[in-house]
Amino acid sequence: QVQLVESGGGSVQAGGSRRLSCQASTHILNKFCMGWIRQVPGKEREGVATIATNGVTDVAASVKGRFTISKDPSKDRLYLHMNSLKPEDTARYFCAAEFGIVCDSAVLASRSPLRGRGTQVTVSS
Repeated sequence: QVQLVESGGGSVQAGGSRRLSCQASTHILNKFCMGWIRQVPGKEREGVATIATNGVTDVAASVKGRFTISKDPSKDRLYLHMNSLKPEDTARYFCAAEFGIVCDSAVLASRSPLRGRGTQVTVSS
């Protein structure tokens, strides 16, 4: 069974940067739509970014220009590079994987993808 383990969360001041990592237990990064979803208690989960098997990326409008997604299939790792962080970026971030979908952040968030336990990012003003 595939496992996804996120790391890199923590507390950061507004305007700062953070890089999240996701380690997959098997070689799925070039077989699945991979992405990041975030969740705030009491709010709907939000698709943040996805990267397709062919490397095409999609980034949610709320983070466009600040966040980028990348992957290193040789290491089975997915990344989320977050810059110019804002307090509204505070959330639990989950690495997610889904097979056979249109690979964009909104679609990924609307599904029930395979995902990890998440890592908390807290941005203070």
